[in-house]
Amino acid sequence: MLDRLANNPVAVYDATWTLLIANAPYDALMGPTTNWRGIERNGVWRNLIGPGTRAVQTSEERAALQAGLVADLRVTASRYPADQRLKQLIRELSAQSPRFVELWDAGSPELHHDVGRRKVIDHPDVGRIALDCDTLVVAGDNLRIMIFTAEPDTEDAERLGLAIVLGTQTFAEQVIYSRNAVDVIFILGALS
Repeated sequence: MLDRLANNPVAVYDATWTLLIANAPYDALMGPTTNWRGIERNGVWRNLIGPGTRAVQTSEERAALQAGLVADLRVTASRYPADQRLKQLIRELSAQSPRFVELWDAGSPELHHDVGRRKVIDHPDVGRIALDCDTLVVAGDNLRIMIFTAEPDTEDAERLGLAIVLGTQTFAEQVIYSRNAVDVIFILGALS
């Protein structure tokens, strides 16, 4: 499926909002995800404790997002009460975030919804980009597929395209640089 959506930023999350995979356009739009480890890959943590995202939000939108993510996690915990990884995530979030504890204890029934929602992404190289964000839930698999699209033939579509080109060029340069560094280390190792 990611291959079919290769020109659109796409990320796949599990039921706990932990990022499983993101394509190159997503990394170009939202920033590189490949170096995220452990809890850094969790969307609840990123939005309550961590650096957040490039999405521009009012304080009300941010509060609603946080409440929805915690409500989603609460539903997931009720579905999988024996999941040790999930229990550990909840313990870590509780220990690090009073806001998480407040939302968890409140038991908000409002789940997170990103179907047909407009988001403005503040990209460091091309500025603000208004995009449609759809989060599709795969029934039975507990996967959430987040897809960003731009209205065709608009300035936002052009900015998204530019962000993707710039992001993939930067990624390619990093791979070439890393590969050259590995080659140099390999050559130096062979000489010693």
